[in-house]
Amino acid sequence: MDTVTRIAQEGTFLSDRNTAVTMHVDGPPQCRAVNDVLSRVGDKWSVRVVMALAQGSKRFNELRREIDTISQRMLTRTLRALERDGLVSRMVTPSVPPRVDYELTPLGESLTDPVAQLGYWAMDNIAAIEQARADFDAAEHDGI
Repeated sequence: MDTVTRIAQEGTFLSDRNTAVTMHVDGPPQCRAVNDVLSRVGDKWSVRVVMALAQGSKRFNELRREIDTISQRMLTRTLRALERDGLVSRMVTPSVPPRVDYELTPLGESLTDPVAQLGYWAMDNIAAIEQARADFDAAEHDGI
């Protein structure tokens, strides 16, 4: 399987609509589908929510406290997108006020191991990545 990486132009910010990975999988419809899935499961907030829910069902505010750098709006958007993709389920318990719990579906649970492995890889390689960045930045600064 071939992978092509696109680098954002200088001054361009990557977003969920501008993914850095394009995969060739038996034709254009599959490519778009794979890119769409990868943009969801590769999004930093989705990864954080999935890993927080890997420990079990949580309420919205529990998630917000655990992922302290996420805004309420972004957490809401992320949970809705994960629910739409079948990775998270939302359970409303009728009470005053209503209790809403989120948990991973079996599909979401199947994502936790690959995400954890990617996290372990990042931890194992962060020193090498930081060195490569420093070398690159020094070369750019020196005009190479």
